[in-house]
Amino acid sequence: MKTEYDIIIRPVLTEKSYATIADKKYVFVVDKTSNKTEIKNAVEKIFGVKVASVNTLRTDGKIKRQGRTQGRTPEVKKAYVTLKKDSKPIEFFEGMAQ
Repeated sequence: MKTEYDIIIRPVLTEKSYATIADKKYVFVVDKTSNKTEIKNAVEKIFGVKVASVNTLRTDGKIKRQGRTQGRTPEVKKAYVTLKKDSKPIEFFEGMAQ
């Protein structure tokens, strides 16, 4: 059984994600096997907010070379979470939005 903290791995902190914080849109790296309903319930339980929608994106790992050897970077699943208008913002991101 996965807990909420197993589903939400970490937030994505980039310039593009900072720009969407003012619109109550947040980006998280999530477990590859989790679905939108599990992500929604995990965000609501961890942060105490109301989620309007969840969009997910899965990226394959890129092939990287170092001389003759090659390998792959890990594949990642991201969740774009939009909060409802009447919901409070997530406190973790409060000081980051400008």
